[in-house]
This record gives sequence, C-alpha cells and structure tokens, in this order.
Amino acid sequence: MKFGERYGPWAVIAGASEGTGRSFARQIAAEGINCLLVAKDGPLERTAEEIRREFGVEAIGALVDLSTQDAAEQIFAAVGNREVGLFINNAGADWFGERFLEEDVEGWLALSRVNVDTMLRCAHRFGGEMRQRRRGGILIVNSGACYGGSKYLAIYCAAKGFQLNFAEAFWSEMRPYGVDVCTIVLGRTNTPGYHSRRATKGIFVSGEGLASPDAVAAQGLARLPHGPITNWGQEDEEGGYLSYSAAQRREKVLRMESLVMEDSGYKPETDL
Repeated sequence: MKFGERYGPWAVIAGASEGTGRSFARQIAAEGINCLLVAKDGPLERTAEEIRREFGVEAIGALVDLSTQDAAEQIFAAVGNREVGLFINNAGADWFGERFLEEDVEGWLALSRVNVDTMLRCAHRFGGEMRQRRRGGILIVNSGACYGGSKYLAIYCAAKGFQLNFAEAFWSEMRPYGVDVCTIVLGRTNTPGYHSRRATKGIFVSGEGLASPDAVAAQGLARLPHGPITNWGQEDEEGGYLSYSAAQRREKVLRMESLVMEDSGYKPETDL
C-alpha cells in the first residue's frame, strides 16, 4: 500500500504543536493525510493553519492536557466519527528532572498519565479500530531513558521502559492483522521543549550536535512498517552503548512470542 492508503485518512498526533510533533504532522500531511493535532499549549492553531495552507489537507487542533484523568476521552471527542489510521504518541517529557522524593507524588502520577495512561487508552481505542480494518499504524516516540533507571529521572525512565516493552508486545500482537507498531528511541533533540527544560535548570545550549526534528520524524515514519523499535541515528542492525540493535530486539520479541505460544497453548491469531 501507499502511505496514504496504509495510514489514512486521518492521523492523530499527540504533542503536535512544535518540535518533533510539528515535523511529524507536516510529513504526514505531505502524504495527503488529514491531521488532528493535540497539545496542551504552544502554537497549536498556527501549526494547523500552516499545514492546511501548505498541504491542502484538513488539520484541526485540540487543546488537551494529556496529564489529566479524562485526556483520552477529550481526544476521542475531538476525533468524533473520523477514521484514524495513524496514531503518533509524541508527548511525554519529564518536566521535573528531580529526585523522586523531592516532588509531590501527585506530580509524578500526572507525569505517568502523560507517558502511560493516556497513551494506553489511545492505543487501545485506535488500535482496536485498526485491527478491524486490518491496516494502520501506531508510533510511540520514546527516549534513551527507556534502557535503564537513573536518579533525577526515576519515573521518566520507568515510564519510557514501559513504552518500550508495550510497543514490542503490541507489535507482536498486531503483526497478523497488518497493523504496524513501532517505538522510536531518541537522544537529545533540538526542540523548544528540550531547550526550555534545560533553561529551568540554568543550562543553555546551542542546537549543535542535537538531532533534527525533521530527521527524527522521517526516520520514525520510514521505520514504522518494520517495528517494533528503531534507535535514532542507527541502522537496524547497529547497536548502541545502552542497547541492543533494533534487529536484535525484534528477534528477542519473536523468540518470546514463540515461547509464550508454545508454553501457554494460545491459538494463533489466524484461528481467532
């Protein structure tokens, strides 16, 4: 299938007003897919207008705070009866960068809702519809924090590790139905959010040496059909200092899938 046939007619991009989210939206719109842009603030409507003007597709904005209990329901209400063939979960920064006990637990729970709860609800809703149609894609934007824990990032590392394992497992589940699932693991990326978070700590950096949002979006969309993971800036069989290669992790998931099916007596999806 062509990109638009595989992932259209609508894409939902969470965290879409600027940075990598804006890049994803522009590249998706360039393929003729309409976009629902979700963000809690930022130049959301300006980005939507820019996409409508440049690419001639529909683009609407939905102001939603993804850390709230009903964030997913707000997104579903904004979607209405539109057919969503692509869901990009691009939201999920750590706005604290602090030791676990130094912040109120409600703040950490809000951070978890952005990275885990709202993402799960959207993946369940949109993924179920995609499975019925036997086409579609879900791309989860991740961080190198997924590969291990670190002080100052306890909940963020845990949440990103959740995203990694969920993406791998969901990819395994959805393969028989023609639905693509992938997580792209990023390093430092030249986005307004990255710079603003550093600024709160009194750290000011140039964009030199940081990943380009446009390049990140291009790699994520290119690798989405292959899943379940792609590491930013690395080839499929190239490993990083914190991780296995994408190819090794894919093979690990397939081995696990085989063992689970064998030990548990599950029926292949084709028999369900």
